[in-house]
Amino acid sequence: MDITAQTAEQLRLTAEEFQLIQEKLGRVPNFNELCAFSAMWSEHCSYKNSIRWLKTLPREGSKMLVKAGEENAGLMDIGDGYGVVFKIESHNHPSAIEPFQGAATGVGGIHRDIFTMGARPIAALNSLRFGDLKEAKTRHLLAGVVHGIGHYGNCLGVPTVGGEIYFEPCYHTNPLVNAMSVGIIQSGKTISATASGVGNPVFFIGSATGKDGIGGASFASANITEESVEELPAVQVGDPFQEKKLLEACLEAIETGAVAGMQDMGAAGIICSTAEMSAKGGTGMRIDLDKVPMRQQNMKVWELLLSESQERMLMVVKKGEEAAIREVFEKWDLPCEAIGEVTDDGFLRFYMNGNLEAEIPAESLVLGGGAPQYERAYTEPAYFKQIQAFEVSKVEVPEDLKAVAEQLITQPSIASKRWVYNQYDSMVGAANATTNQPSDAAVVLVKEVSKALAVTTDCNSRYVFADPFKGAMIAVAEAARNLVCTGAEPLGVTNCLNFGNPYDPQVYYQFVHAIKGMSAACEKFGTPVTGGNVSFYNQHPEGAVYPTPTIGMVGLLERPKDKMTLSFKAAGDAIFLIGKSNDDIASSEYLNKICGVQYSPAPRFDLDEEFLVQRKVMELINNKVIESAHDVSDGGLFTALLESCFERTLGVDVVATDYRIRKDAYWFGESQSRVVVSVKSLKIEAFKNHLVGFPYEELGFVTTGSVEIDGMEWGHIRQWKEKYETAIESILEETQSEAALNLP
Repeated sequence: MDITAQTAEQLRLTAEEFQLIQEKLGRVPNFNELCAFSAMWSEHCSYKNSIRWLKTLPREGSKMLVKAGEENAGLMDIGDGYGVVFKIESHNHPSAIEPFQGAATGVGGIHRDIFTMGARPIAALNSLRFGDLKEAKTRHLLAGVVHGIGHYGNCLGVPTVGGEIYFEPCYHTNPLVNAMSVGIIQSGKTISATASGVGNPVFFIGSATGKDGIGGASFASANITEESVEELPAVQVGDPFQEKKLLEACLEAIETGAVAGMQDMGAAGIICSTAEMSAKGGTGMRIDLDKVPMRQQNMKVWELLLSESQERMLMVVKKGEEAAIREVFEKWDLPCEAIGEVTDDGFLRFYMNGNLEAEIPAESLVLGGGAPQYERAYTEPAYFKQIQAFEVSKVEVPEDLKAVAEQLITQPSIASKRWVYNQYDSMVGAANATTNQPSDAAVVLVKEVSKALAVTTDCNSRYVFADPFKGAMIAVAEAARNLVCTGAEPLGVTNCLNFGNPYDPQVYYQFVHAIKGMSAACEKFGTPVTGGNVSFYNQHPEGAVYPTPTIGMVGLLERPKDKMTLSFKAAGDAIFLIGKSNDDIASSEYLNKICGVQYSPAPRFDLDEEFLVQRKVMELINNKVIESAHDVSDGGLFTALLESCFERTLGVDVVATDYRIRKDAYWFGESQSRVVVSVKSLKIEAFKNHLVGFPYEELGFVTTGSVEIDGMEWGHIRQWKEKYETAIESILEETQSEAALNLP
């Protein structure tokens, strides 16, 4: 067939990119080659519209063991000869079309990024966004995504230990499904995603290749529309039991010493893994595609190159040691075929039945090599004028604060997510230390070194919508605050940057300023960005979703027994607020969902103040003068107090100590840099000695179960707990009943 600019356009390549491809090859590409460039130069693989800004993120730190972005995941030192490997990635578009498989394969893919480096995954987290829970489409997506995450993780045997879920109308068409994996590796046993050693054989490992997932990278680089369901073949199909075998076999193969390099066949499949490994090693590969194990007959060359069938690895084996590798994979009953070898000229050559079908310089395909890099124009979003016009004086303080509080804690974004997490196995592996003793971050024991990791995912996207710079700073700050409230020292960040169409200057403004805010906060907290993922083209019919730069953060607990939990411990303990209250309801769940105000500024936040609060909380924990610590975030101070009560069915007797602040702002406002702590009466003096000259408030004390606010009886904690824990189930049951009544 004749290859033209129109052919390239059908493969989502621009006329300029088609011209650039011809310049790099010195000729017109054939169809197989053009498909390879289409996949590798897609937004999903090349980061062509984001890489210039990603390079401005802080990417260096004393504990980093590999450079940011150079391997499949970040790697940081935790001491005693071990490191933590972690990464977060999106699977948004597949989950919008087929939620079960989309979410399941997202989980499988992120775990492969961890164990392809030689690390054993020990924990999974997620960050999810959906539309209005009362909508049938949202309930369908929620059920499928949660089932997919639970099914894959539970079968694989990696505990899902934490995460977050928000419900906002802008995610109705395009949900966000961000999956994070954390693993442990012994120093010196890391495997690089590099093709080295000319003449070394290249092995295909894992499940046979089919036609599922073909074009997935390009599919993830376009807007979701009503017609997107027609692209269902782009959604991969996963098999967690096959991945469990692959995990164990790969780790066992590494122990033989015969593995020279390895990479997951993720987005863009074989073309991606061969290109990236070769470019990184300054080598090339000869690949015989007819030797690739296939589960469908008569697959075409371009289909084999682009298939994203799951549970597959590309492995470079040391020449002469092939038998050791074959023995391992035969034991685990997994396909293991030599499909080519490493060459020295930098070219990828793909053969089919002896015929050369594609010949491409590896460097020309990859991020940081020949893939294009763009600088997009950006301009301040028009809706900022509505945010700037917000006047808090026009929002009346409600007379019945208790009624407001009851509404607030039953909002799906605030209420208990037990309907979700009960579907996840959080205890497999017996390393989760927070299932029965909740903390602001999940804590996972690292048994090899008698330490623990605190892990979290965080982002309030409404804040980022209101102010991309400040909102992204808050996302980083909240992640660090959650780790600190467990007693952990923050180590590093992985991010998943979910935004709309990068060709929209207002969307790109959000992206650029979020990067700047993230950079400022990561510099302040000493948490370098080790890697992550950019997901553009997240749109709904009226425009982009809220800008959502999800932060995955890992911290280190040197002494797991000193872990701090969020729950009040005993009646009579004093309750304090570290930090200061503010007359601020901006961008709060209360203002948005209860008052119906969509446009308002981001909540008050000062980066230096936040840093000092976190250092003070860490000091209080290390000196053992507090019994609990829980940060004030979504839902404000009242929600934080309730959440501190629930585990032991205790109550509170508290009063607003600053009468200059309107009562709804005091109890429901979400200004940052605040932490609720409880203190034994015998330690109050020592506690106050640590806070000389530092802002804090003495709110009241823990009760046996009654809830009293400003001298008013607000019922028993059991009533509040019932409302909080059953809110999501109640909405699901109510809407299902209504749907049943409306059946024809």
